[in-house]
Amino acid sequence: MDTTKTPAPNAVDLDKADADAPAAAADLDLDRDPAADAEPEDEELASEPAESEQPSHVAAAASAIVAAGLSVVALSGSWVAGIVSERTSITGRLELTQAADANAQIAAQFVGPWHSTALVNGIFSTLALIIAVFVLALPAFSTPERHLPTWVRSVSWASIALGALGILLFVLMYFDLLLAVPKAAG
Repeated sequence: MDTTKTPAPNAVDLDKADADAPAAAADLDLDRDPAADAEPEDEELASEPAESEQPSHVAAAASAIVAAGLSVVALSGSWVAGIVSERTSITGRLELTQAADANAQIAAQFVGPWHSTALVNGIFSTLALIIAVFVLALPAFSTPERHLPTWVRSVSWASIALGALGILLFVLMYFDLLLAVPKAAG
């Protein structure tokens, strides 16, 4: 049994490799930045997707939804309108005297709360209309390539329609054109 090893045909002679090590180490630059070796074309391509990405329309979408919510609240009535109406009713009753005629009592208990409800709903409708118009006008004040998503524009247009309807109802309610003020028989 022969215990001597013969080197493999592709084995490197360690003595020769140790002599070549300083020469190989001189070729390596450990302080060199691999990113600096990148070609300028690679850097342009890497920055291009960030510029071409569509902006998120979160603020515009949220504003459109808020406008739609305000316009629906203006049409259906709100807690705020109910509180203001009750407060106006109580204030009107407190200002009445025992000798007040029936028309004064109707005005204090019905007309005042009716007008205050109309006023609060008109404020909500106006806010909805302003916000919706602002959302639709946003692309006009930004880059020409920027467009709102279709659903955001649709919600904004619906908010404008409902807000305009709310303002119309406000005018009809506040000026007693929708329903006539009841009058007591004299």
